[in-house]
Amino acid sequence: QVVLVESEGGVVQTGGSLSLSCAAQNSGRRIGSYALAWFRQAPGKEREFVAAISQSGADTYYANSVKGRFTISRDNAENTFYLQMNSLKPEDTAVYYCAADSLTSVVRTTRAGYWGQGTQVSVFS
Repeated sequence: QVVLVESEGGVVQTGGSLSLSCAAQNSGRRIGSYALAWFRQAPGKEREFVAAISQSGADTYYANSVKGRFTISRDNAENTFYLQMNSLKPEDTAVYYCAADSLTSVVRTTRAGYWGQGTQVSVFS
């Protein structure tokens, strides 16, 4: 069982930056056992994949819409992973969710086994 707790999102102007974190709390297994990912869901839209990172951190994956602007990273010692978002655009406005799964192939889909509660990110022009 993994309980994922996200940091607060925020409101930022176009072109600004924001960092999200997701911590595994009260977990019987360390986060190093899991592949990790971020998803987002805008109003009226389906939840979409944003970024993922393998257990070792050696492999990262990004949606085309965020490639070059967002960076996913992990700190297994701190049982936490992060999403650094730069050059934000209004279309990045969404509720952001962190996710974990034992398989990298699955964590990049909505079938991931564990989810955070979601946090709102709003970008205004």
